[in-house]
Amino acid sequence: MPRTLTRIPFKSLLRGAAAAIAMFIGLGTVAALWDNPFFVRMTPTGDFEIALLLLQSVLAGFYVGLPQSRCGKRMAGAGAVIGFLGIACPVCNKVLVFLVGSTLLLEYFEPVRPYVALGGVALLALAIRLKLGRKACADAQIPATAVNP
Repeated sequence: MPRTLTRIPFKSLLRGAAAAIAMFIGLGTVAALWDNPFFVRMTPTGDFEIALLLLQSVLAGFYVGLPQSRCGKRMAGAGAVIGFLGIACPVCNKVLVFLVGSTLLLEYFEPVRPYVALGGVALLALAIRLKLGRKACADAQIPATAVNP
């Protein structure tokens, strides 16, 4: 076990668990993976969306729960965004519809959505690996006083 994992404070673990739960509920509601009064999904959900959202949320929570450093931040953010695009309804995303049109989204993007979501999960896993694996990241952790003044 890496030495970074052996000294994670309980408060950090709670912060990571809260982030994972918030991400699962928030993104699942926005993506309309379950019935809710706020959003309506225009394409049916597949079997993979909730499982990949759960995996993505757990990985993001794990990343947030690790001691804070600057390693992997951009990769984790990109993984979260790409993962969300992979589980969300393609024609519900107004920006994507505006940029490429609903016909192209349904024709070309819909079949590869599971792979896009897996790519987001892979980026989150790589961000965790970066944060845990680099000695420079473990040594250059941001002190708690600098994060929460």
